Amino acid sequence: MGQQSEIDSRGFTLLELILTLLVVAVAVGLVAPAIGRSTEAVRARAEVAGFSATFRHAREQAITTRQQYTVVVNPVSRLQTVMTGEDEVRWTRALSARLTIEATSSGGEFRISTGAVTYRVSVDPVTGRVRNHRE
Repeated sequence: MGQQSEIDSRGFTLLELILTLLVVAVAVGLVAPAIGRSTEAVRARAEVAGFSATFRHAREQAITTRQQYTVVVNPVSRLQTVMTGEDEVRWTRALSARLTIEATSSGGEFRISTGAVTYRVSVDPVTGRVRNHRE
């Protein structure tokens, strides 16, 4: 009898292994969609940060160099171009997100969407201050 109980207590039964694998599979199934949503949100935040940084940098350069800087946003080609003077292009940045513009010549609002995540970027027409807000 002593030998039989030693042999039985050395390993796991097939039922225990199947139940453990089932619990792990359910946990992975619940966590995987949340990870996908969080990477989408991180990608959207990075896109908005770069978009806003371009406006801020152009404003700072205009103030320090005392030159007129123009930021042109093309929603069709998804390009953001910074120019000085009439037609000297300083830099161009490609946007990977969908873009909606509600703007005037000196300010306005931009909506940047990646999947289900949407951010509103507003540029104050008087001060040029750039603000981001998740919708």
